[in-house]
Amino acid sequence: MATKGTVSGVIANMVTLVVDGPVAQNEICYISTGGDKLMAEVIKVVGSHVYVQVFESTRGLKVGAEAEFTGHMLEVTLGPGMLSKNYDGLQNDLDKMDGVFLKRGQYTYPLDKERIWHFVPMVNVGDKVQSSAWLGQVDENFQPLKIMAPFTMEGTATVKSIVPEGDYKIEDVVAILTDEEGNDISVTMIQKWPVKRAMTNYKEKPRPFKLLETGVRVIDTLNPIVEGGTGFIPGPFGTGKTVLQHAISKQAEADIVIIAACGERANEVVEIFTEFPELVDPHTGRKLMERTIIIANTSNMPVAAREASVYTAMTLAEYYRSMGLKVLLMADSTSRWAQALREMSNRMEELPGPDAFPMDISAIISNFYGRAGYVKLANDETGSITFIGTVSPAGGNLKEPVTENTKKVARCFYALEQDRADKKRYPAVNPIDSYSKYIEYPEFEEYIKDHINDEWIGKVNELKTRLQRGKEIAEQINILGDDGVPVEYHVIFWKSELIDFVILQQDAFDEIDAVTPMERQEAILNMIIDICHTEFEFDNFNEVMDFFKKMINICKQMNYSKYQSEQYEGFKQQLKELIAERSV
Repeated sequence: MATKGTVSGVIANMVTLVVDGPVAQNEICYISTGGDKLMAEVIKVVGSHVYVQVFESTRGLKVGAEAEFTGHMLEVTLGPGMLSKNYDGLQNDLDKMDGVFLKRGQYTYPLDKERIWHFVPMVNVGDKVQSSAWLGQVDENFQPLKIMAPFTMEGTATVKSIVPEGDYKIEDVVAILTDEEGNDISVTMIQKWPVKRAMTNYKEKPRPFKLLETGVRVIDTLNPIVEGGTGFIPGPFGTGKTVLQHAISKQAEADIVIIAACGERANEVVEIFTEFPELVDPHTGRKLMERTIIIANTSNMPVAAREASVYTAMTLAEYYRSMGLKVLLMADSTSRWAQALREMSNRMEELPGPDAFPMDISAIISNFYGRAGYVKLANDETGSITFIGTVSPAGGNLKEPVTENTKKVARCFYALEQDRADKKRYPAVNPIDSYSKYIEYPEFEEYIKDHINDEWIGKVNELKTRLQRGKEIAEQINILGDDGVPVEYHVIFWKSELIDFVILQQDAFDEIDAVTPMERQEAILNMIIDICHTEFEFDNFNEVMDFFKKMINICKQMNYSKYQSEQYEGFKQQLKELIAERSV
């Protein structure tokens, strides 16, 4: 019998119930009010009193209203048919909803039960399989998707029967497995999985080491992220977090892109809905939306659903990773998820931590980031989830709790800076404060040596040193004036400016400059390092400035030219002649 409850108190989205039976943490219940059934999740159990957070507006909810518990946690429905879909945080299909605003108590099924899929079996009768073993394959938008043995299955099972190649619906039984106790398990194309539980259906989870190419020079050259890595982009409003995420999701080498718009302003989410279907995937020439799933949870939706949306996105990513695919997961913004946690914690009158966030905020963030990663599956194939979140610190304060706690767990830190954005130096990533811990991994060093060259990491570290030195000299020039520092200091400063203008700055709206392949990044890096090693002779600081401005102009024209084209080689020759004029 399902446990029932009665509402005894309502504080905004938090409702207290008195229950008549057992209830589990994170269990789902439905509260009836005015003909609607409101979905809620158990967040605290104290004796017969249960605190639930409601994923809808609780306006009009009265004490005495009845609730029914479902006996399962908040879960998602997984199967073919999710690509190019727009979901809300609870995996309701937004395209099936009526009107502009979601109606309270309205839930839709996330998959299309009538769609026909062409199934190709991958196992034979008598084969031994474990949970999440690949039983067959269907194609969705040119993406091979695996139909897997149930994730919840324990031990080993034997394939009793498997359907022949043909066309089936998602609810059709495609295989029957017999478990170790002799029970038959019917397998359809659908799986259910609770969002708060990480999927651990892999053999091992080694440290990630393969460079994930994004085509953004300030990331790939200076602070690379790896396949299965974690990174985050903090920055005040207007510094280009969303544009940078767009660029990465469009250009990165990923099979599936999942975007979780978590508590973003509605106009930004609408922008994603309108722009993404138009974007073309530079790798395949097809529409980017074909391999993208958007999970939208705008700031005017109930706070509780924000928390659900990031977990829903991560669970979908883990499902695709189990198929041996490379998944890129973007969350925008994790600050608003943390604010939702803070709101619920305050309503439960828990002891507040710094800035009134929950005391366990660091554990919650690290558990979530820990679900990303590069994994080896039971069949020796590999899959990965690369997770990049944005953080919107109030007033651009990078010392606030969400940024500080994310910094402890994310391996890449891309700090966007208001000052760089004001100077129109985009992407406005501060090259000195940002970092990538992956550069220090011996596995990554080996990978770079094999795939690029032995000197790459040494040259990247030299760039960072030169940028730091340039910043220090800029401060001296600011205090002492141009005449107050020696000419050679001006040369060091302008060499750091050359690095800034030619490598760090990139035009996301230019067809050629928007994406820089690794081969070209290597050529740019070598060219700039050679210039930095060249000794020049000048009489005064004005000559230094004029000379380097000419050089920056030629290098920028090269960035806008097709690689190794006639035009590109022409600028290269001009650069050679200019350097020869002043080199010692």
